[in-house]
Amino acid sequence: MKGRSKDSTRTLVERILAGHRPGGPSEPSTDAEARDDGRTCKVDQLVLGQMLGSVLGAARARGDRASAVEVSVAYPPECISWGGGAAAGRADDQDAPSGLLIAQPGAGFAPVVHLERFAAPGRVAVVDDPRLAVLGAMGMLTLVRGPEELGAVLRSGSLPVADPVSVLVAVTGRLRPFVSVRDAGLQLIRSAAREVVQEVQKRTGAPVILEFGGPSTKHMSVPDRAALASIAPRLGAQGVLFPADDKTETFLRDQRRSKAFRAVAADGASYEAVVPLDLGAVDPLVLDASGEVLPVRLLEGKPIGQALLGGDSGTTLRDLYTVGSLLKGKRSPGGLEFLFAPPSRQCLEVLARDGVLLDLIALGARIVEPDRRVLSGECYPPLAGELSVATFDPVSDGAPASRVAVSCETLAFALVHGQLGDPRGFRRQVRVALPRQLPTEDTLLLGGSRRDVASRRGRPSDIDA
Repeated sequence: MKGRSKDSTRTLVERILAGHRPGGPSEPSTDAEARDDGRTCKVDQLVLGQMLGSVLGAARARGDRASAVEVSVAYPPECISWGGGAAAGRADDQDAPSGLLIAQPGAGFAPVVHLERFAAPGRVAVVDDPRLAVLGAMGMLTLVRGPEELGAVLRSGSLPVADPVSVLVAVTGRLRPFVSVRDAGLQLIRSAAREVVQEVQKRTGAPVILEFGGPSTKHMSVPDRAALASIAPRLGAQGVLFPADDKTETFLRDQRRSKAFRAVAADGASYEAVVPLDLGAVDPLVLDASGEVLPVRLLEGKPIGQALLGGDSGTTLRDLYTVGSLLKGKRSPGGLEFLFAPPSRQCLEVLARDGVLLDLIALGARIVEPDRRVLSGECYPPLAGELSVATFDPVSDGAPASRVAVSCETLAFALVHGQLGDPRGFRRQVRVALPRQLPTEDTLLLGGSRRDVASRRGRPSDIDA
């Protein structure tokens, strides 16, 4: 990367980190040696999605009594109890350091709930799960760390962070009917994006952040951006960032968190590489457990035995409304297992209030818990020899080999016909109107005053905007 003058523009990640270094905004490092120094960075949020037990155990052993991070939230990954035992996470509540909120079972999947209730533009979040990269849709930088570093952040509120480098994903065009942003994410996996990330990482010796830009990102909602951001781990990127703009402000206003908004942009910045993404050239795609992306037409006619809608990534509220509209009044072939894992409690309440949930239930949907073992296939595995389709990204810890990831439109088509096929076979496109009044009462968060949490969510960052 060439050196930049102080008057030049910065990438999104440079702008965010500059406002979190000691002494405030400063010129970013420009050579590999400086980037590897790991200069101290203030951490705004700590998010635990799968290492709650180990982090709390270490905190108790050290005698930590309070979290030094402004917003600290833990989401127990397992909420289905066996043999009448206590639900996961509840036993740890009383021993948690003050200021660390622990979500109760049923709150939803960590990436979705945190995006709705806590993520904020220009902040730095240290997380324990690469799947939390979706928070970058809000313009928040996520840094994945292990148990020891997570404990250090809990104690000090800061972390040594080497300067990353950025690769731009330039988004152009418009999606065609029955092609979703989920398919666009699969198209990126199918493209040379992973090879580009690997080349930049090898050449610079620095972690790579994907920054999405281009004219088409300005028309994408935050949930749509999150669906795209969810593919970052499969591309080898350390994180994802979208600009914080009027779409971000609208999302926060609907969540009653307007005070958390801060515009963050990187117009005119230079990048290590550019990956093009033409939405108009995207077709309906599927992702199998081996990581191969294929056009759905190549699997057309393959019978399915199971369909899982929802999950922690790749599914938006608009997608769920679209599925409800496409399935309304239709019947599913007998013997097909239809499971619905609501992304968040908020989504479930909205779907129930507007009658969409009834449309799903009428087709045979069974509502299941937001448990990570549902995503991995440990709970509700597909029967031997049957193909399973799901709208979330496969998890690395043992996803069934017979499960493929698809868009919500492709899943709806499979539910109606009992087999995979191109969702453009529906022919008549549906239009949905999303509600603007969303339930935002955080009744499923424990470990602190909700009034205090609300005030912290709206506190502005020190980002150099």
